[in-house]
Amino acid sequence: MILAEEKYELDGKEILLRSANENIDDANMLINYLQTVTGETRFLMCEPDEVKYTTEEELSFIKKHNESANGLLILAFVDGEYAGNCSFEGKTSSRRAKHRAGIGIALFQKYMGFGLGRLLLEVLLRKIKEQGYEQVELNVVSGNDRAYHLYESLGFKECGRIPKANKYDDGTYSDNIIMVHVF
Repeated sequence: MILAEEKYELDGKEILLRSANENIDDANMLINYLQTVTGETRFLMCEPDEVKYTTEEELSFIKKHNESANGLLILAFVDGEYAGNCSFEGKTSSRRAKHRAGIGIALFQKYMGFGLGRLLLEVLLRKIKEQGYEQVELNVVSGNDRAYHLYESLGFKECGRIPKANKYDDGTYSDNIIMVHVF
């Protein structure tokens, strides 16, 4: 699914939202972004040295999202600079779970705190609802209070936890908190 360019103003900044282009520049930008944001926080999927996607793999990822009828990748730019992204994918092709979608979001730290995450999620939730999904699910790492409260304010409810779901290099753990939004 493709998101046509949408422009917003937020806190005096020009925001551009769009789908990723199937080109080397966007693919490499996304790889570099993942390597950076995974090093900025303990709240994402892995450590920076684990991000080993090739340009070809990232191009395939972009193409899959752009051609998908049940998925969308939205890139955010602030005053022309890449700031982060969010995405959704339908949970499964099973009729029993076709009403469910999973989402993810991450921003560079310097673009947090002025409403960009909220804007991205509002646009994403609108697109998910337009596609006929009835329920949206996400995981948030325990300790990520800022994200937890944002999700709550958008209607997500905590419905469970996976204890010690994440083990860090220093030997500490964090839980995954499962949250659900029902339209």
